[in-house]
Amino acid sequence: MQVRTVHFRDLGRMEYAEAWDYQEKLLSANLRLKSAALGMDAFPGAPLTQDHLLFVEHSPVFTLGKSGDPQHVLIGPDEREQRGIQFINTNRGGDITYHGPGQLVGYPILDLEHFFTDIGRYMRSLEEILIRVLGDFAIQAGRLPGATGVWLDPSDPIGARKIAALGVRCSRWVTMHGFALNVNTDLSYFRHIIPCGLSQGQVTSMEKELGNPVPMEEVKIRVRGHFEAVFGAVLREKEEVPAGS
Repeated sequence: MQVRTVHFRDLGRMEYAEAWDYQEKLLSANLRLKSAALGMDAFPGAPLTQDHLLFVEHSPVFTLGKSGDPQHVLIGPDEREQRGIQFINTNRGGDITYHGPGQLVGYPILDLEHFFTDIGRYMRSLEEILIRVLGDFAIQAGRLPGATGVWLDPSDPIGARKIAALGVRCSRWVTMHGFALNVNTDLSYFRHIIPCGLSQGQVTSMEKELGNPVPMEEVKIRVRGHFEAVFGAVLREKEEVPAGS
């Protein structure tokens, strides 16, 4: 596999809608390049798409996927406003989930034609990255058959608990949205939703499992390293962020 350069940006703390808009701009730019390249494959200098990986933490927000059930939100608009929780319908796959401080959200905007054109393999690759990261912190994780995301004790029908969620969109093999890893996440927010039909007892975090807060910067370093290994890529850091952020 050819080693690909992936442009990396850590956006810090950013509102969900702003980060979504930024992803859409990156995806749209790649789709325009793909359209421009049609019929130009035989010519040198044809425009090439770029691959990106974004890290971000969001303010408290419930996001609903295209196939999600709004009834999985257990509190109404007034209570959400009182608690400072936004609610946003999205164009990703999956159901309802929560994003907030202490959670590492990763948004790969990748042209899978640079890697492999298999969305199932792509999802498993994202899971593999997080499974390896958790292993670095002595947390044994795996997959739950028939479900996306990363789980602890997945073979235990009572004790299985989800520590990372996945939800993506893919257009002409260009991805957006991605994964959310509960690092030091306040899990009480999950009481107000039914995440993917799960009960509150089936969601966990690294902090909860280890019994102490986990350095977010160390988690980011580990995710970057395993991303490079799994995708056969090199991350090139760029400090610039979208205008208005």
